[in-house]
Amino acid sequence: MPQKSQIDAFGAVSLTGFALLLAFNQVVIKVTNEGLQPIFFAGLRSALAALCIYGWMRLRNLTVSLAPGTTGPGLLIGTLFAVEFLCLFVALDYTTVTRVSVIFYTMPIWLALAGHVLIAGERLTRVKSVGLALAFAGVVIAILGRGDGGGQGALLGDLLALVAAMSWAGIALCARATRLSTVRPEMQLLWQLTVSAPLLLLAAPLFGPLLRDPDAIHWAGLAFQVVVIVSAGFLFWLWLLSIYPAASVAAFSFLSPVFGVGLGWALLDERVGWEIGVALGLVVAGLILVNRPPPRPA
Repeated sequence: MPQKSQIDAFGAVSLTGFALLLAFNQVVIKVTNEGLQPIFFAGLRSALAALCIYGWMRLRNLTVSLAPGTTGPGLLIGTLFAVEFLCLFVALDYTTVTRVSVIFYTMPIWLALAGHVLIAGERLTRVKSVGLALAFAGVVIAILGRGDGGGQGALLGDLLALVAAMSWAGIALCARATRLSTVRPEMQLLWQLTVSAPLLLLAAPLFGPLLRDPDAIHWAGLAFQVVVIVSAGFLFWLWLLSIYPAASVAAFSFLSPVFGVGLGWALLDERVGWEIGVALGLVVAGLILVNRPPPRPA
């Protein structure tokens, strides 16, 4: 499909569907954690998904050789991937999908802040700075507003979700600002999976038994993660990113926390108190402002 200068109907439907898929993914992780230890689950997912991506690349005759200068960035992006999903999976073991959705999907905020410092030409404008402040206020309210209870364990989950969001921003920054930007998206994803799998699997025994009396639904959740989310979903999103403008694609990111809060309430019967509603509104407003394209010159 040729590149396009703006989002069309297919792009809008696809990006809305992908945002809904990511939100539903939080529910799948929450449920699967009941049968598989979170870190073992994340490591097993990376290992199996790496085999799927490798098979896909071989099927399409894509090169899997290491490009010059990409070993260091590849190890870095894979380590960040391991940290992101270690924190995310454990966060969903401690706190609710609604809270994680609000905090985790602030990734574009931290990416914009890091880009302001590290990437030339991505300075924060006044509008983006206002968006950053609004989203940050939303995160503070989500973490400190404990109207749904949960105690110290839930607070730890909220903080881990924040670290996961920052790690996700680090992955995006690494993919854009290092030699990895010269390789295909499939190779970038393969680096993340092959490096994170052994790190997570080696760390898993330190966090208790690997299995929590798993049932068929938990293995189905693992299969869904491997095939639908990582292997197909991530590649589909990267494909959309190659067709439509990056700013237009990023603008749909505000839908994921909205869908996440809605699915947590509808499927898991999670309480959505006033603090989550206020936090969600601030984060969504901040995401819209941060992803707002600059005005075109006359």
